[in-house]
Amino acid sequence: MIAPSIEKASRSRTSGSHALVRSFPHVIGFDDAPFSDAHRGDVRVVGAVYAGERLSGVLSGKVRRDGANATRVLAGLVRRSRFYPQLHAVLLQGIAVAGFNAVDLDELHEALGIPVLVIARRRPDLNAIRRALFERVPGGVRKWRLIERAGPMESLAGLFVQRRGLSLSEAEMLIDRFAINGRIPEPLRSAHLIAAGIALGQSTHRA
Repeated sequence: MIAPSIEKASRSRTSGSHALVRSFPHVIGFDDAPFSDAHRGDVRVVGAVYAGERLSGVLSGKVRRDGANATRVLAGLVRRSRFYPQLHAVLLQGIAVAGFNAVDLDELHEALGIPVLVIARRRPDLNAIRRALFERVPGGVRKWRLIERAGPMESLAGLFVQRRGLSLSEAEMLIDRFAINGRIPEPLRSAHLIAAGIALGQSTHRA
């Protein structure tokens, strides 16, 4: 449930912003830090803020592994930051962080009032995900409903996407604008590298 003040902010950020959405000058991309199979508890998440092709800021927080607080944490990180008034979109590296801590795309979009775009290199194996959620993850049924509600991933620009608050052509424009060093948009690539560097002492493989 979104508080009335957040709902009001959502409407004000969305209305009259169509021209801004089309150009996406400022975006943030989130990714989580790597963790071991034995890890329990919180996992670091990093947001890389870009103004055009320039990294202009970094956000950092923690979400529970296989938990249920990803949407609230990500929304809070963005809304409390000095970058929020200038942001035009949020990018996510997959619909879940820290294992199976699924993001509610509708709630995140409504809370922030800006488009949300999920990006993956490969189409996920939904049967395997459903089986893992139902058999091994607390609250798996609820998390599966969030994944189902997000809808099927669409093939776009050599990637797979889910989206809220922007058209398919706008999503393609956003990806093209920020895909500087490969297919993955630079805010996601940078968030991945930074998160790995914090967790492991050095960055790892590509995003």
